[in-house]
Amino acid sequence: MKTIRRLIYGEVLTAIALVALGFLALFCFFDLVDELQYLGKNNSLSDGAANVYQIKHALLYVALLIPNHLYELLPISVLIGSIFVMARLAQSSEYTILRTSGLGPWRALRLLLALGAFFVALSFAVGDYVAPASERAAQLLKARYQGKITVGQTGAWLKEKQTYNTVVANVKTLSPDNEMHGVQIFEFNNKGLIVSTTQAPVASFTKDDAWLLEEATRTEFEVPSTGQNPTQEVARVKRATLDSFRWPTEISAEMVSVALLKPDRMATIDLFNYIRHLEANSQTAQRYEIEFWKKVFYPLSCMVMVMLALPFAYLHFRSGGIAAYVFAGVMIGISFFLLNNVFGYIGNLRNWQPWLAAATPGLLYMAVSLGAFGWLVLRH
Repeated sequence: MKTIRRLIYGEVLTAIALVALGFLALFCFFDLVDELQYLGKNNSLSDGAANVYQIKHALLYVALLIPNHLYELLPISVLIGSIFVMARLAQSSEYTILRTSGLGPWRALRLLLALGAFFVALSFAVGDYVAPASERAAQLLKARYQGKITVGQTGAWLKEKQTYNTVVANVKTLSPDNEMHGVQIFEFNNKGLIVSTTQAPVASFTKDDAWLLEEATRTEFEVPSTGQNPTQEVARVKRATLDSFRWPTEISAEMVSVALLKPDRMATIDLFNYIRHLEANSQTAQRYEIEFWKKVFYPLSCMVMVMLALPFAYLHFRSGGIAAYVFAGVMIGISFFLLNNVFGYIGNLRNWQPWLAAATPGLLYMAVSLGAFGWLVLRH
């Protein structure tokens, strides 16, 4: 059995590696072509030839995107590589010999599931540790030469409930040195009335859970209560310009990064902490919860892919017919990705349970693979 395991694992690992390399080369080529339009440009906030976006920066940026592409392509690479090996073994009658040597259906399934577990661990490690770090480094590299990290037209909006007030903070952009630009802070009392606004062109994070706003403009709104006739209360507005203003807050740099970057590019623990922050401040977290559960279930799709590949070993092939089955594997993989994204959008629109919206595509394809396995193996 060790010889059979070594044969199957060696063939499948080699095929998956070649498929993944082919996809990565294609994606890197497209990324590089897309970056050529930015060559020779520089950040408008800095001068000098040292900040000109050159071909070496474009190549580094493309290289930093490889872990994220690998994370996205790993399940479909596992599917195509496994289908190719299973179909080739069946076409050459090698799998028939392996069956006569004691490789029964359930033993073959266990072998492939063990291999799938390896790719589950690899996918989790790449998607939760390597890809988020490289994605952030890529964004900071591009921000250094082309501008700041931003999202939409108004930037990121974050809400925090404090002891006596509720605060809403707006950050338009985040610079490569972790500085916030275009910062606005709106403070409301428990009645929902605005108490103060603070604006600053630049702000930074401090080590003692606070933001330090530079050249801040602070406006305070006061409504003194006379206790006799509230309708005759006189509103007062105080406006002051400060060299620096320290704002105590629990909104960390990681939370701002999550709000500015795409949630599917963040680590699972960062998404979890951000969801807790949103829920603690009575904000909707449906979108981020779906992305969180997709991050949890996505590595498990590698197990589903090897299960889908096993029935191909029990098919009868004609000469040259293997290409059609490999193409079918490509279509199955593409349909899985499309269905995964569609269920995420529908779940967000229909307010489905986040874990259900994220797990349904994998469960459907697992049912299909088990059905095909039972039909082709147990009944034939």
